[in-house]
Formats: sequence, C-alpha cells, structure tokens
Amino acid sequence: MTCSNCSIILPIKDQGLLKIRHSRVSLAQVLDNLGMLSEQMKQEQGREDGIAFCYDSPAVLEQLMDRLACLPKEWLLHMEGVVTGSFHVEGYEDWLPFSQLQARIKHPDVMKIIVDQSFSNHMQPIIDHKLDIIGFEFLLRPSHPQRPFQPFRLFEIARAAGLHAHLDRSARISAIEKSATCLPAGIKRFINFLPSTIYNPTYCLHHTFDTIDRLSMNTEDFVFEVVETEEINDLNVLHHIFEQYRNRGISVALDDVGAGYSTTELMNRLQPDYVKIDRSLINGCYRNSDQQRQIMGIVESAFHFGGQVLAEGVEQLEDFEFCREAGVSLAQGYLFGKPEPSPPSNFMLSSVMWSETNLSIRNL
Repeated sequence: MTCSNCSIILPIKDQGLLKIRHSRVSLAQVLDNLGMLSEQMKQEQGREDGIAFCYDSPAVLEQLMDRLACLPKEWLLHMEGVVTGSFHVEGYEDWLPFSQLQARIKHPDVMKIIVDQSFSNHMQPIIDHKLDIIGFEFLLRPSHPQRPFQPFRLFEIARAAGLHAHLDRSARISAIEKSATCLPAGIKRFINFLPSTIYNPTYCLHHTFDTIDRLSMNTEDFVFEVVETEEINDLNVLHHIFEQYRNRGISVALDDVGAGYSTTELMNRLQPDYVKIDRSLINGCYRNSDQQRQIMGIVESAFHFGGQVLAEGVEQLEDFEFCREAGVSLAQGYLFGKPEPSPPSNFMLSSVMWSETNLSIRNL
C-alpha cells in the first residue's frame, strides 16, 4: 500500500515533454482551435497516452500551462498532466490532476524546498505553573537563508501541488530527529501534524513510530498537536489517529482552542491530553472579562476529562498571572522565550526567575 506520504517526487526537467489527457472528452479539436496543435501532433491524435507538447525551457513549459489553463474550468477538473524528460520509460509517468501539476510548475523554488527538505526546526520553551521548562514546541523554519519561506505559505502551496502529506510527514520526522540531538529524555516535544495527511492512521504513522524507535527515544516524551488550520470533517478518523498515538504511549494535543475550527465543542468531543488555548484569548485577558470567562470555561471542561491546559502566545506578565490563577497549568510565549534553533544552554538546571517587570531565564 502506498500514499502521497511515501511517493517519490520526480524533479521537473528544464527540457522535455508535457503530456495532457482528459477522462471525458477529446481535447484535439479544442486545442486545435487554440492554435496549440502542429500538423504532426494532429496526425498523432488517438494515442492513449494523451497529447504531447515539447518544451525546451521552464519558461516555455509555464507558457504552455498558462494557455491550457484558459480552458473551461469544468474541463480542467477532469484533465491530467505529466512532465517527463526527453528520455523516459513508458508506463512510469506520474500523472497528476491539472491543478496540482500547474502548482508544481508555477512554484519551482517551493518545490525545491520540499524535495530537498530545506527546512529545520526552531524550539520554543513551554513552562509549568512552577516556572520550570517542561518541554518545547518544534516550529518549522528555513534551514538556508537563500531559501526563505513562511511556513503557512509553504504548506498552502504544498497542498495545491498535492504534496502537503509529503511535507507534513517530512516535517514531523525532521522535528523528531532534531529533538534527539538536543533534548534529554523526560523533556516533552510538541510536534504539529495535519489530520488530512493521515489517510490510513495504521499505515501512515508507521514512519513516525519507526523514526522514534530507530533513535531509541521514549514515546512518552512526545505530544502531537492537531493543527488548527484545517476543518475536521470526520471525527472518527481523528479518534482513530489519537488511538494510534496513544497505543504507542504518545500524548495528543488540540491546538488553538477558542479560535477557528478548534472550538470548545470539538475539544470536549476529542478529549485531548493537552488543550492549547489560542493566543487571541490569552492576549489582554487580565483586563477582559469575556476572555476570562472563556478561559475559565475551557479549564473547567478540560478538568472533567483530565486534559492539561496550556496558554499560547503569552507576552504580558499580567496575562500569565491571571491564567495561572485560573488553573492553566502550562504556558508558552515570548514572555518565556522566542523560538530558537537550540534550547537555552544547561536549561535542565535553569529556572524562570521573576524580575520587577518581566521574566528571565537564568542558570542556577
């Protein structure tokens, strides 16, 4: 069994063939009307492998795709395409929906980042109510200054290109591997995942579990977070994903509760081990009674199913003080530390000390 998590991404050649085909209609007459078919191509129509266009540069390839994109949208929905080198083995073409192929051709720099895995992880500390660092969240960042990207935009383009599952899996493995090099056992590692990329939890998650086993790490040190940017349409699938993680001793978290798709209703139905309250509820909560009521409601609900509550995006001391008094047991944010390539030196011997106006980390 295979899925897009495991598929090989072949690079698009600077010279080669663009082939297109349609599952419902013959494209020959339409393309002829657009002036896109040569006499030789007209004579070759009827072949099962579609219509083939030669191109000799990335610019010409993009121009071909732009012209094809002018076809009616209802036609494009049933059109597939593939780009091959001038010499290739017939029968091994990776045919893609037209929209996915178009995204891959339109964003070659992003495709190179994904294929080459030109990304790393920064780590942001998470503290408990005693002000001790108990873990870090791993956040995707560029590994080369020459290849900058915004994580949200990277995943947005990857989704359009049909590669978000591949990227999500690669990012998870990258975070696990980095945590093995800079964190000792007993420190939690919070790692994001997209539920939509895990088509078959039993199969798709074996990459994650194999990486943890290969590095001889403790599964109890891992917390996998459901990313808030996706609407969850099938709770049964997500329950199954949670079950697979928990069967291996791994905890699960629901990210950004109180905003977007991560509603309190969803939290109560999923009953995650960790509930991360969205920064929009945390920022300025010490002076906003409505935010305070929502935070206390989340804390009370989580208490009933045994979930630990974490405040995200804490930047003001007053907000942290309110959250701690309200029963929020964990926190992260710029008040305690920004995402950095590595954890604070000797952080296991560190404590968070009060100063007159803020918090600072000092070594004991």
